[in-house]
Amino acid sequence: MIDRRLRLVPVNGVDLCVETFGEPADPAVLLIMGGGASMDWWEDEFCERLAAGSRFVIRYDHRDTGQSVSYPPGRPGYTSRELITDPIGVLDALGLARAHVVGLSMGGGIALSLAHDFADRLASLTVLGTSPGGDGLPPMSDELRAAFSGGMAEPDWSDRASVIDYLLADARLYAAPSRTFEEEAMRAFLGRVYDRTVNMASVMNHFIAPGVGESDRDLGTLTVPTLVLHGTEDPLFPYQHGQALAAAIPGARLVPLERTGHEIPEVAWDVAIPEILRHTAGQLGPPTEVDQPTRPSLAASSRSESCREGP
Repeated sequence: MIDRRLRLVPVNGVDLCVETFGEPADPAVLLIMGGGASMDWWEDEFCERLAAGSRFVIRYDHRDTGQSVSYPPGRPGYTSRELITDPIGVLDALGLARAHVVGLSMGGGIALSLAHDFADRLASLTVLGTSPGGDGLPPMSDELRAAFSGGMAEPDWSDRASVIDYLLADARLYAAPSRTFEEEAMRAFLGRVYDRTVNMASVMNHFIAPGVGESDRDLGTLTVPTLVLHGTEDPLFPYQHGQALAAAIPGARLVPLERTGHEIPEVAWDVAIPEILRHTAGQLGPPTEVDQPTRPSLAASSRSESCREGP
């Protein structure tokens, strides 16, 4: 049975919702999700399987997502710097000097900034669906460009059904086109996300917070051991972005995730989880049995359903 604990912790003067999986004595793996996304997007079984590989797995809700501190829609009370330093605050709150950091999309950008500014706190770095930026890289898909140009009107954020429809259409745009989109499973998942989020309208604050999308980090100076995982069908940052990112970071290793878009779907877990375990163990040889943990029984897990009702 994987031990799980969900609670609010004080971080940089605010409360963030944090969940841990596994034993605190094991190497810590901190998961950082992308913009506007709660920790739910690191799915339960993904976290359980990492923890079954003898890792202490940590996921958390960013400000304005899930059950962490929420600000009025359109008025984020923070800048990108707070989003970058919050993960360090999570480690501090848990009494951890260092962790292996894994970030997806904007979470990958945050992780890169941590590797630049707080290298002594990172045991290793794994980035998924992240771009180094710059000219000469392929653009996003036409469908995403149309959505970003006003093709998808925001819903009434107080209307659960409308929000789920909106998020479902959004998730479809980011998924790999070669894979069947599991609409009913995604709809049920998004319902759970909606139900545990303090204010869904506020998740959009991430995209207007001062400094978001800006960076002056020099990838060529990074010294943290780096693994780059990238979907071969990523519609936001096509695979060449992952190749360019790995080429820019000294010693970085690139692993493609087949049939994967701008996401971390279950179809990618059998590659991503062993690679993360391998990377966080310092193993760069052939994967061993420890890299392939047995799927834990989720029924045996124990957790509080609400961070704000937990201990």
